[in-house]
Amino acid sequence: MTEERYFEEYVPGARRGTTGRTITEADIVLHAGQTGDFFPHHMDAAWCATQEFKQRIAHGTLVFSVGIGLTASTINPRAMSYGYDRMRFVKPVFIGDTIYSQVEITDCRPHPKRRGHGIVVETVTVTNQREETVLVCDHLHLVERRQPL
Repeated sequence: MTEERYFEEYVPGARRGTTGRTITEADIVLHAGQTGDFFPHHMDAAWCATQEFKQRIAHGTLVFSVGIGLTASTINPRAMSYGYDRMRFVKPVFIGDTIYSQVEITDCRPHPKRRGHGIVVETVTVTNQREETVLVCDHLHLVERRQPL
């Protein structure tokens, strides 16, 4: 779906939520292969049974990727991802957990150098099926202004 929105149309405080996505063993194995992160925390069930969480945990970067992917529901031809700030892995995600993302517009500010653009900050909070926060980050978007400054 495409939805054209200019910088001036974003409203701080606006919120939206996503559907869920269950993290599977296949997700973890595939992510390990893509990233080269085969640490036992993710891959070795026997070793994990001797550790604090007693089970394998999903890579933080996997949770981040899926959590952000859940938010990608529309294409705005006037905006693009500008990066991420303040990412925190708050709690572990395990095989079988379902994650959801909530997005809130927390800042809209001028771009310091591009007069025709602004920066929109979405705070993304990823939760599990128990409504526990597992990841938080700020997603920055570079958004075209309707009227340059």
